[in-house]
Amino acid sequence: MRKTRAPSAKDESARPESTPRRLAADALWNYALRILAGSARSAGELREKLLRRAERAEDVAPILARLKEYGYLDDRRFAENFSAARLENQGLGKARVLSDLRKRRVAPALAEKTVGEVYRETDETRLIEDYLGRKYRNTPLAAWLAEPKHLAAAYRRLRTAGFSAANSILVLKRFAANAELLDGLEEAES
Repeated sequence: MRKTRAPSAKDESARPESTPRRLAADALWNYALRILAGSARSAGELREKLLRRAERAEDVAPILARLKEYGYLDDRRFAENFSAARLENQGLGKARVLSDLRKRRVAPALAEKTVGEVYRETDETRLIEDYLGRKYRNTPLAAWLAEPKHLAAAYRRLRTAGFSAANSILVLKRFAANAELLDGLEEAES
């Protein structure tokens, strides 16, 4: 028979708390600074995090105002940097970046304006070609896209990456042996 021991005080303190400790205004300010030091956040994201930890919800607005006043929190700059990074590092389309900014709680009007400015000089068809080249670099694209299921998968992948339907189809037609399969997609998107 196996003996079980009673939990000690040490065991009780080792368990993680199920809810985070609530913070007073001064501690909440330090918490906000630690969050922003770790990575950039939008005002909406930071507001949510602070509300979860605040003892009093009224403490959050003055902290956000002070962070904006000191220049630590700027949604316009955040959206510009986020959009530029997604374009330069990942080569994603506008729709995906807009969606990601909305998830990060950036105001829709600000997100659309910023993404429009960042992508203003970008040729989407060239961006799509580069994206396909990266994603299928070890595959002969024309041979791979000859199969209808692979063509459909590539199209879905481009749409998920935020590229427009028209330009995705246009680029895929250049590589696909059965370009007529894409005509059905074109009509469905219209």
